[in-house]
Amino acid sequence: MTVTVESARTYEVRTYGCQMNVHDSERLSGLLEDAGYVPAPEGETADVVVFNTCAVRENADNKLYGNLGHLRPSKVGNPGMQIAVGGCLAQKDQGEIVRRAPWVDVVFGTHNIGSLPVLLERARVQQEAQVEIKESLETFPSTLPTKRESAYAAWVSVSVGCNNTCTFCIVPALRGKEKDRRPGDILNEVRTLVDQGVLEITLLGQNVNTYGVEFGARLAFGKLLRACGDIDGLERVRFTSPHPAAFTDDVIAAMAETPNVMHQLHMPLQSGSDRILKAMRRSYRAERYLGIIERVRAAMPDAAISTDIIVGFPGETEEDFQGTLDVVRESRFANAFTFQYSIRPGTPAATMDDQIPKEVVQERYERLVALQTEISWAENKKQLGRTLEVLVAEGEGRKDEATRRLSGRAADNRLVHFAPGEETPRPGDMVAVEVTYAAPHHLVADGPALKLRRTRAGDAWQARQAAPQAAGPGVMLGMPSIGRPAPLQESAGCSTLP
Repeated sequence: MTVTVESARTYEVRTYGCQMNVHDSERLSGLLEDAGYVPAPEGETADVVVFNTCAVRENADNKLYGNLGHLRPSKVGNPGMQIAVGGCLAQKDQGEIVRRAPWVDVVFGTHNIGSLPVLLERARVQQEAQVEIKESLETFPSTLPTKRESAYAAWVSVSVGCNNTCTFCIVPALRGKEKDRRPGDILNEVRTLVDQGVLEITLLGQNVNTYGVEFGARLAFGKLLRACGDIDGLERVRFTSPHPAAFTDDVIAAMAETPNVMHQLHMPLQSGSDRILKAMRRSYRAERYLGIIERVRAAMPDAAISTDIIVGFPGETEEDFQGTLDVVRESRFANAFTFQYSIRPGTPAATMDDQIPKEVVQERYERLVALQTEISWAENKKQLGRTLEVLVAEGEGRKDEATRRLSGRAADNRLVHFAPGEETPRPGDMVAVEVTYAAPHHLVADGPALKLRRTRAGDAWQARQAAPQAAGPGVMLGMPSIGRPAPLQESAGCSTLP
């Protein structure tokens, strides 16, 4: 059912959490615009504010209700304003949200994001809150209208849901069992995006490398990577996040042998202690993990590998923590998203004995961050003097205006700040630059750009700027900083944006 608003009401989507949520928010924006809504001008309170929530974050409930409280005066002053809450926290709390914040108009879950326009209209007509939570997937999100936030890079879901039972993670209970898309549907979406100017796609799934399990194709993910290599105009392919237990050598071969698949891998570790991995129900051990890293580097010596690590899981001893430090030293991660364990109600770990005191977790966390910062810096220094091809990005460098630099991502996903040179590239264009300085979490190229390649993606970005709908923010991301993310409890396939 399509709902069309009588006059152009404005909207804003506020997103918290993982890449899956960011991609879902693109769907929510597409749904709203398909129904006649327009993005709110920057600095103005929208007629419809949608919170796309995450249940993984520490104190996620308090943050949501605090934000809802801040909007209450706006709602009182403008009775026609509507507030909607969706995502994992909505799936978990359901009617509790309206009980605690009765000024909320709509609550919807992870399985029925396509219902948002209908629920907003129903709430407006009936003048009462609408709560609709489905227990299984109603429509695969990729069939819904989408407003892509980037003209040059895009997420493409290969699956939703998760079949694992990690004891620290509530995501499988909220997202459901893994559901896989057919390969033809995925590749058709990728081709359509490339036709629109996109140069880079990231294949997305809670456990992306188990893709194919639903239709019994064990090697489906490696074949999908190779198929992406046959798409003309697609220059960069990435994926996130794989699970070490299901990571197979055919995927390594596909990465190494497919020219447009980047030599960059985000491989969640979570802990370097076999005892803690068992308690987490992570079905691999440190030796297997290190074996994967070794085989990846043998096939792709230039591979940049990142990871997720949880510090202070219940029962973690100093010996267990030393095991994590040992794996970090041996793995030489380009960067790591490090998180302090926090209790998430509804997970098995929440009721485990021997919860670690906060001060102990904090001290270990600081040691881990210090070690990884040292390694990241040393790995980045190896890039000094190298020429890198950088895909120019929009808004990645927070100090770009002050430094008069632009920013973008190298092939291995390292963040590069560079001097624009005589001719200014557009987001989506490619530049070749020589690295002159290395910091722990970024590189700098202050010499003149060696080469500028204007691309279809840059053309698409420029055309978007000229379009009327480019005025509004559309989707606002509530993401942690790239250097040291806020303490966050993490799942194997629910990573923060790198």
